[in-house]
Amino acid sequence: MSNETDHDRPVTVDQEPGPTRPGTDASRSLRSDVAAEAVGGGAVPIAQVGTGTQAAEAAAPVTASITVHGTRGEEREDFTKAESRRLRGRSLSLLRSLAAPLKARLWGIAVVVVLSTGGQVAGPTLIAWGIDNALPAVLDRDDWMPAFLVVGLYITIAIVGAVLTAWYTVLAARISQAILFDLRKRVFLHTQRLSLEFHETYTSGRIISRQTSDLDSIRELLDSGLNQLIQGVLYMVFTAVALVFLDPTSGLVLAIALVPLWFLTRWFQQRSQQLFRSTRTTSARVIVHFVETMTGIRAVQAFRKESRNETEYGEQVELNRQANARVFNLFGIFDPGLVLIGNATLAAVVIVGGFRVVGGSLEIGALLAVALYAKRFFDPAQELAMFYNSYQSASAAMEKISGVLEERPSVPDPAKPTKLPDARGRIDFDHVEFAYTADRVVLPEFDLHIPSGQTIALVGSTGAGKSTLAKLMARFYDPTAGTVTLDGVDLRDLDPKDMRRAIVMVTQEAYLFSGSVADNIELGRPGASRADIESAAKAVGAHEFIMALPDGYDTDVNKRGGRVSAGQRQLLSFARAFLADPKVLILDEATASLDIPSERLVQEGLETLLADRTAVIIAHRLSTVAIAHRVLVMEYGRIVEDGTPADLIAGTGRFAQLHAAWRDSLV
Repeated sequence: MSNETDHDRPVTVDQEPGPTRPGTDASRSLRSDVAAEAVGGGAVPIAQVGTGTQAAEAAAPVTASITVHGTRGEEREDFTKAESRRLRGRSLSLLRSLAAPLKARLWGIAVVVVLSTGGQVAGPTLIAWGIDNALPAVLDRDDWMPAFLVVGLYITIAIVGAVLTAWYTVLAARISQAILFDLRKRVFLHTQRLSLEFHETYTSGRIISRQTSDLDSIRELLDSGLNQLIQGVLYMVFTAVALVFLDPTSGLVLAIALVPLWFLTRWFQQRSQQLFRSTRTTSARVIVHFVETMTGIRAVQAFRKESRNETEYGEQVELNRQANARVFNLFGIFDPGLVLIGNATLAAVVIVGGFRVVGGSLEIGALLAVALYAKRFFDPAQELAMFYNSYQSASAAMEKISGVLEERPSVPDPAKPTKLPDARGRIDFDHVEFAYTADRVVLPEFDLHIPSGQTIALVGSTGAGKSTLAKLMARFYDPTAGTVTLDGVDLRDLDPKDMRRAIVMVTQEAYLFSGSVADNIELGRPGASRADIESAAKAVGAHEFIMALPDGYDTDVNKRGGRVSAGQRQLLSFARAFLADPKVLILDEATASLDIPSERLVQEGLETLLADRTAVIIAHRLSTVAIAHRVLVMEYGRIVEDGTPADLIAGTGRFAQLHAAWRDSLV
């Protein structure tokens, strides 16, 4: 670690409110980002959209496509035709990308299913030939050879068809599992890459819904529905061709029956699309409510919110039940309609064929064959109705999954990253402005320079902008205007690995992953030795309580006896950050959950660790501020005071008032 500091460097804090300057890199980036979003190039963070007028002007020509871009409009059910086409195109594009690596296997399965279906369709034709030709040969000439030939051929086709069907089933299962594996991995990896902004607005329950119920719907389609579709469609096509080839007149009767079948199917398609979207949306809401309740179970029980949650959850379940009931009612019309059309067609074929048999223009065997073909033609139609159930459910699920995958990080990695392997820790905010939404500027334009090795304390009331400033420094967000640099390199251009190695942020919400205590600390520097892990724990005062756990550093934090308190969890997150040995350390209310003895232990560790390291401490406890070289007091997104703790305490400003109030509270 470098011993060089810049404490003596002149410090400037300039605050001049103003909009994004025309012609700057930020304004040019605004126009290019919105244009990129319009053609599906990625989602634009609200904080980067600039003024509402600019965004509206840039996006006006493509309003229809943007309304369903990414996860926008996910809760809607009343999509226009153009929006529905956009959603279908997006889903098909995802499906094609999933199937592309399996192209060879898909061609192989296509050959197998064509041969298998062709063998099944050949059955009635062989029966007709046997009745009209082989049977007369036996009766008239005592010639059994044609009969043996027909029977042998029928049995051979049946055996080959069974083998091909078994082969097809195995191949289809392997392909469907490969697609599901790829899709699950894509969703998981992509949601990890998305920026903090996405995860702060898109709840964890919705992400869980994408990974569970939505993927289960797609699995059901791939496991069974897809087999029904491929075999059913081919069977219907081959059956129609065989019927026309065997008796064109009966084929004409079948063609007439296709007219009401088409209208019925078209009506079902239009009605079911919206209804299945509703089932996916209500199902996601049920999961979201359940996850939020279980995640906040302590608050639920503390504030006796069980009965209210029961009512709200019951309402969501009821809405989901009603949505599914509407789907069942739709099938209650569609399925009987298919049966009615099928039976009417079979009756028409038999009646027309019967008159022709009496007239001598059609053989009895041919009539039996066309009757079998007419019946078998509508058998897959009923199976296709069940497939359509799976298809519409999976289609609605695919729309939502493809929406998540269409999202782009609002904090993208640089195209040509700048390496910075030996950072010194100088942070500069130059003409920075930030807004979460176009009409709510959180940080008006300001300059801030933090020399390397300096410890900064940010204080101020809740909502003053302290955490937002820290998130910009850690590049969880990019500024709306201006630049944030590390050692003169814009964070947007810095290699992500070098940036994450140089800048570490510890928040108030300490999270421990599954595994041992040592595993959790080692996350700060993968591959670290046990001695380094223990040294980091000792530096923050965590070693003693760790050794008191059942298995010490090898204790599983999620098992009975290995559970730790909120303060102890925070100490472990400190040890993890300290082991990373960053050049810039950000502590965002990181001591808020510590008791006084634990905080004193951490204070001792901090004083040693923060020496010659750039540090930003956000704290309401002014005892933590005492170790800072410099204090920044923030109000309404502006830095209103800047100086050493002693100078500000000696004054009459906001920090002096806060310090006096804190000191009085100790009496």
